Amino acid sequence: MGNATLPGRSPPPKLTGPGGNALQLHFQTRMPPHLFTGARIEGEQGAAIHVVLIDSSTGSVVHMGPESAAKLNVVVLEGDFNEENEEDWTPEHFENYVVKEREGKRPLLTGELQVVLKEGVGTLGDLSFTDNSSWIRSRKFRLGVKVADGHCDGVRVREAKTESFAVKDHRGELYKKHYPPALHDEVWRLDRIAKDGALHKKLVKSQIETVEDFLRILVRDPQKLRSVIIFPLQFNIFLPLSMPCI
Repeated sequence: MGNATLPGRSPPPKLTGPGGNALQLHFQTRMPPHLFTGARIEGEQGAAIHVVLIDSSTGSVVHMGPESAAKLNVVVLEGDFNEENEEDWTPEHFENYVVKEREGKRPLLTGELQVVLKEGVGTLGDLSFTDNSSWIRSRKFRLGVKVADGHCDGVRVREAKTESFAVKDHRGELYKKHYPPALHDEVWRLDRIAKDGALHKKLVKSQIETVEDFLRILVRDPQKLRSVIIFPLQFNIFLPLSMPCI
């Protein structure tokens, strides 16, 4: 198929002008692979989500000047925005990927929809999704920030985007996996172990109730673990999945 593009989508246009944009917004916080509707939006391992204003010519945070105190709007982007990893895009191309709520639904993003930079640094406030991402073509969202109208007039500040992530309905949060899982987590928090499923019940019956129990048996008595996780292929799958906990 080559590098065919989806119908109705054109490649991101290039910005003209020497050197591109000197001022660029950047997210400093990585996003987890999944979020849930109704839950506060947080970065990996519950981290606050920080955004900074960068001078791309130096790579440094812009601490002074009117742009360093700009007000930003937080928006939702389609997950496939800028998949080509282009270094630049136009404001029009960015806006073309902003996602609005489905017809008849509440606003897709609720809470503190603006953030004010202080000396070039800002932190997103209390935000949450009201709808999942399953209806989007890529089935994923990104967060984006852009300078609010009335700020930085006449100065182009490139918008920022996070990594893509899936948003699931909150009813699935009870079964949410942890990335990475903590030692004290129940063993079903590991991938491939369904809560209250057959394997989970077998592990608990063998007194392997937490991630720490799983790792201890894996190191001290792997044959016992093999006897619980019957199939060799299935057993081998669990080895890399449990490594982030160590």
